[in-house]
Amino acid sequence: MSILPDAETFRRLADGSIGGAGPAALRAALSALAAPYGLVTAARNTLYDRGLLRQHAAPIPVISVGNLTLGGTGKTPLVAWVARRLVAAGHRPAVVSRGYGARPGEVSDEAAELAILVPGVLHVADRDRVRGVTAAAGRGADVAILDDGFQHRRLQRTLDIVAIDASDPFGCGHLFPRGLLREAPSGLARAQAVVLTRTGGLSEERRAEIRAAVTRARLGRPPVIWLETDHRPAATRTAGGRVEPLAAIAGDCVAAFCGIGNPAAFRHTLAVCGLEVAGFRGYADHHAYSPTDIAALAAWARGLGVERVVTTLKDLVKIRRDELGGIPLVALEVAIEPLGDPEPLAAAIAAASRQGDRA
Repeated sequence: MSILPDAETFRRLADGSIGGAGPAALRAALSALAAPYGLVTAARNTLYDRGLLRQHAAPIPVISVGNLTLGGTGKTPLVAWVARRLVAAGHRPAVVSRGYGARPGEVSDEAAELAILVPGVLHVADRDRVRGVTAAAGRGADVAILDDGFQHRRLQRTLDIVAIDASDPFGCGHLFPRGLLREAPSGLARAQAVVLTRTGGLSEERRAEIRAAVTRARLGRPPVIWLETDHRPAATRTAGGRVEPLAAIAGDCVAAFCGIGNPAAFRHTLAVCGLEVAGFRGYADHHAYSPTDIAALAAWARGLGVERVVTTLKDLVKIRRDELGGIPLVALEVAIEPLGDPEPLAAAIAAASRQGDRA
């Protein structure tokens, strides 16, 4: 059994919220592991920066949407937003992902979620992203959206968009596994656009501090396109496809659970919806729900005596049930909402989609 049972526990350990001698010793051990990880990551980036490792060109423009940190930045709604922009402009985009957690022949969580958020958009899952983009082009796509592609240096891209979660922009300030950073913040120098997500309720001063930190991390590189956004609940959805306005659940007493990279963000969304949360359970990111898990959740919800069980769309597509223990089960469908002017980023997406030559 893992000593880090879910993403929320890991975050609390990494940011020091969990005190005591044992957690402190564990943080020290994780720091020792983070040092070689950082060296390997920095060396790999240097080799790509100097052209000593080969980058492969794609047959169509590639727009990467990625993270600086592990999971939980709200990247999937951003991918959907980019895809809708491209479709509206008359393009035939394809989302190309690694297909994390899916067995051969299965559909990954992200693919199932995106099929709901942007129906009709082609999705190609392949651990080899170069092969995946080539396959997408062969199936008629004229632009690829590389889902979670910022660290995938092997494939050239036309535009790099990085999502940063305003609640924890730099992954507890440490490289993995001591923290949640996939690479040093200086990696942001490669990005052409940064989207600050989940900024609702954040002070203007704090947003300015994060933007200044991003500028410093870019080590004197030209300013990026900057867009501040929030993730707003838009509706509820059942596994059977019934969509209802949020007003239908306002004030309900609910049980809630999720298996995502940032459970605290989901808790915040529940509060925004005005729900009374009688109980909350968190699982590891990309958790695969077994029949035992589902039976335990059903018994838990019945014991709480709630009116409804609420989860994320990412979790609902894996459970595929309209009820748990006879209690209605719904997902909150979340959409990205720009708080500033989205046109500079939209223009960059449009320009990238028209480019035939990629750097």
